[in-house]
Amino acid sequence: MTDPLLRFRAEFPILERTTYLVSNSLGAMPRTVPERLAEYAAAWGERGVRAWAEGWWQMPVTVGDEIAPLIGAGPGEVAMLPNVTIAQAAILSALDYTPPRDTIVMTSLDFPSVRYVHDTLATRLGARIVTVPSDDGIGIDTARLLEAIDERTRLVSISYVLFRSAYIMDVDAICRRAHDVGALVALDAFHAVGVIPVDVKQCGADFLTGGVLKWLCGGPGGCFLYVAPAVRDTLAPSLTGWQAHARPFAFEGAMDYAAGAFRWLNGTPVIPALYAAVEGPRCVRRAGIEAIRAKSIRQTSRLIALADARGYRVSAPRDPERRGGTVAFDVPHGYEVAQALLARDIIVDYRPEAGIRVAPHFYTSDEEVESVVEAIDEILARESWRAFAGKRSVVT
Repeated sequence: MTDPLLRFRAEFPILERTTYLVSNSLGAMPRTVPERLAEYAAAWGERGVRAWAEGWWQMPVTVGDEIAPLIGAGPGEVAMLPNVTIAQAAILSALDYTPPRDTIVMTSLDFPSVRYVHDTLATRLGARIVTVPSDDGIGIDTARLLEAIDERTRLVSISYVLFRSAYIMDVDAICRRAHDVGALVALDAFHAVGVIPVDVKQCGADFLTGGVLKWLCGGPGGCFLYVAPAVRDTLAPSLTGWQAHARPFAFEGAMDYAAGAFRWLNGTPVIPALYAAVEGPRCVRRAGIEAIRAKSIRQTSRLIALADARGYRVSAPRDPERRGGTVAFDVPHGYEVAQALLARDIIVDYRPEAGIRVAPHFYTSDEEVESVVEAIDEILARESWRAFAGKRSVVT
């Protein structure tokens, strides 16, 4: 069977020399990114300060317009920020936590960086955080989460797809319950956008954050924030800056917030990252998210079958409707095996409590899915993992 999505392999140079199975961490770089960065250098070098008026100042929103179709948002509804932690902090800073409406509902499996900013900033602002636990370390029971959302809830702030297990949360039910009791919802969709269909209007999210780093193949420094029009101009983020001012170049002493997506920006934008950010999302849009999702289900199902045949513990949902794009499975000496794979230019990563994470994407061949498990077999059989024992790296 011919895979039509493999036509995109030529767009990603790293695929010519590696088996790249880590798009859940850093997507492959599109071939055209150096051209875009050269445009940035030319604008700076040839136009100098005039580049701000010739497009740079607008880029956080014009680049956001490239992301908007992938999350069901409209033009002018998405702003680009340097990272999701800052985007989440902007959301938290825009809300009050006055009793009795003082609670933020989260889960025990949300991404740590997001959790850190809630545990520090939100609690200093007076928020009470309620954490819904996981029974199995893979998913969160929807009924238990819905029960935690009540009239004290100000914000439900959860991951759309859980980073360790790729478990897809029931965001439609969560948004309905939150709105029924008068709460808002912020979704961290970093592990969702680009590999599963996302529609902010359908699910009713008030806020959605994510980034181009992973499945969107846009590199670091390009994260996005959607704020629903119904609440966007009614809130005033305390984490702010001159790009959020209605008249930034008037240099006024008092803050007067802009309307629309600009309202949620802060200081001077990271222009080089915004140049690099657009090429990957354009590839994903050309490939089509429905086709990407269908292929992802097929290849992750095959990975689970291969792991099951070898008796490895799988840290991923069995139900494909609840599974994102990653399959993690524990093998003996998992960290060392992952390093041995990297030494063979089979690019994966390892996470404690999950194991080796394998993330095929739309440019991955079926042969590559088979080959990574075959390589694990050989590394274990020959004990070549021993060469990496005791050599833990801070970054893996």
